Amino acid sequence: MSSKRKILVTCALPYANASLHIGHVVEHVQTDIWVRFQRLRGAQCWFVCASDAHGTPTMLRAAQEGVDAEQLIRRVSDAHRKDFETWRISVDSYTTTHDAENEQLTNELYRRLAARDLIARKVIAQAYDLERAMFLPDRYVRGTCPYCGTPDQYGDSCENCGQTYSPLELKDPVSTLSGTKPAVRESEHLFLKLAPFHDELREWVGKHVDAAIARKLEEWFKAGLKDWDISRDAPYFGFRIPGERDKYFYVWFDAPIGYQASFLALCRRTGLDFGEFWDLGSQVELYHFIGKDIPYFHALFWPAMLSGAGYRKPSGLFVHGHLTIDGKKMSKRSGTFIPAAIFAKHLDPDYLRYYYASKLSAAADDLDLNLADFVAKVNSDLVGKLVNIASRCAGFVHRLGDGRLATVLPDARLYAEFAAAADTIADDFEKREYSRAVRTIMALADRANQYIDERKPWLLAKNPGAAAEVVGVCTLGLNLFRALIVYLKPILPAVAARAEQLLGGRELVWDDAATPLLGTAIARFEPLLQRVDESSVAAILEDTRQAIEAAAAPPPAAPPGGAQPAVAAPASAAKPTPAAPPASAAAAAPSAPGEIDLDQFLKTDLRVARVVEASLVEGADKLLRLTLDAGAEQRTVFAGIRSGYEPAELVGKLVVLVANLAPRKMRFGISQGMVLAASAKGEGVFLLSPDSGAKPGMKVS
Repeated sequence: MSSKRKILVTCALPYANASLHIGHVVEHVQTDIWVRFQRLRGAQCWFVCASDAHGTPTMLRAAQEGVDAEQLIRRVSDAHRKDFETWRISVDSYTTTHDAENEQLTNELYRRLAARDLIARKVIAQAYDLERAMFLPDRYVRGTCPYCGTPDQYGDSCENCGQTYSPLELKDPVSTLSGTKPAVRESEHLFLKLAPFHDELREWVGKHVDAAIARKLEEWFKAGLKDWDISRDAPYFGFRIPGERDKYFYVWFDAPIGYQASFLALCRRTGLDFGEFWDLGSQVELYHFIGKDIPYFHALFWPAMLSGAGYRKPSGLFVHGHLTIDGKKMSKRSGTFIPAAIFAKHLDPDYLRYYYASKLSAAADDLDLNLADFVAKVNSDLVGKLVNIASRCAGFVHRLGDGRLATVLPDARLYAEFAAAADTIADDFEKREYSRAVRTIMALADRANQYIDERKPWLLAKNPGAAAEVVGVCTLGLNLFRALIVYLKPILPAVAARAEQLLGGRELVWDDAATPLLGTAIARFEPLLQRVDESSVAAILEDTRQAIEAAAAPPPAAPPGGAQPAVAAPASAAKPTPAAPPASAAAAAPSAPGEIDLDQFLKTDLRVARVVEASLVEGADKLLRLTLDAGAEQRTVFAGIRSGYEPAELVGKLVVLVANLAPRKMRFGISQGMVLAASAKGEGVFLLSPDSGAKPGMKVS
């Protein structure tokens, strides 16, 4: 049973030298959906992560900013935590790999490996930047791939052919720091012996790694596993290797230990047993979500470290592809390197969580964020299908049922179809086939809307004797909506929370989809989501462009004297980083129009009207078709208020009608007037409504 499962989940550690962008978010959202699904099903599921703090990039970024490395990682890691919270990434522990728990475990693993004679010493040749007076990390050397000839590749692997190599094997290598050709210098390094783990790792990969990734790793096994360099020379920001002088652990040695360290911090805070999860023989499931560029570290080096130190290996690796935007790689030059915080400033993260889920599968295929498709899909699926069900039904339950659901369903078989889909959808979530789950859920949403369209509660409501039938139809509609919310809750946590408040306030779990909610009081409908406007996407891109321009700076300077950066003062003594000034929420005041006299004003005939029907306008994203009772007559008005209102919530509402406006012929029909509304850029649209007691046909003056 899922309720008995114990699962520990991690996702790859974002680097602590920069803020998160929406490419990072792909992995964190994929992981969070799976974690939330497991918890929703009753499993005990813990999720840990951390900021990857060490290495030359952190050291150089700190020097560029004129701060010490510890100050930098504290600031960036705090920003990471805030992004995790904003994007509803339900992590249980978020630390950094510079924390005390990681230093403790890193030293322990190293001592265990050394005690088993798994550490070797070798003198190696390395790329050295004479101008900067430092050895160059692999990714600070670029050149032409020695295997396929692709230019401008990193010094560790080729993005085109996938081959791995050393920086000195590149053709025409160049230091990315100084633009000069690296020199070659020798240094003694420490290595983890991998040959003793060859057969063990090959067997483990065959059982616990996706077949496509396993086939790629087979190239390493066929060539024979070579010893892995785990040390770096000063200057380097990281943990000093015990017993060594000016030798530091390579960032990829202590980074995966960060999974254990973050969990150890959680254990110390909550009383969980670290050994139950990490010791040999552990029955707890352990999964790592990672990108397709780092399986070598997680499928070869990391399990070898664990096995050599006497720990258990992971239950599996879940590997995803990279993010492209409009079919192209994310790029600062093109302004698509979108920070996670900037996106969330303009749009609810649930929108992008849904879009990612609609594209994600268990394969390591790249995911494309097509911005036009994004706008169309979330508007169609989330607003036009999902939220539309609740907005069309909740108002009638309050008008005709005193806000309480019916005690029986008019079509139990239809609800049974929705409940029966739970196992199929659960299987897709379990296998990380999110796009397939979303397709199934949206097909059910179409079925729910079809049912409501066929029963037409807005027409039935005109018959006073059909009140019970209307409430029954809408009770079923809301229960179908409730089942959909259960299925989408791992993807849309914020939307689900708002829906739970509408449906009585109780937190939904997976099994709730099996049983309808009957005879229960519901809250009045409040908009669960607004339609996404293309202007919001444009604002995201503009803010991103400005942020990229503001961050542009000369190449980083070399660390002073070639020495290790100074250690920061204790956190309590450090000066807080000034917060950015909050953006003003006030809309810019429009320029005042020219004055008119009273006679001119009196030419406008303003009347009270009541909305008797409201519906979507096919082919128009911004319009609603309103049928208005204006007292002596009914009129049809096309109003551009779709972004602020769902049709069902408008029925019965009093509005102000411009009654003597000349009829306007539109391709959807003739609009016989205008309703008054207030709006401001970025603030939404708000109908003007007369006070209670006003009646249709009354003149406004």
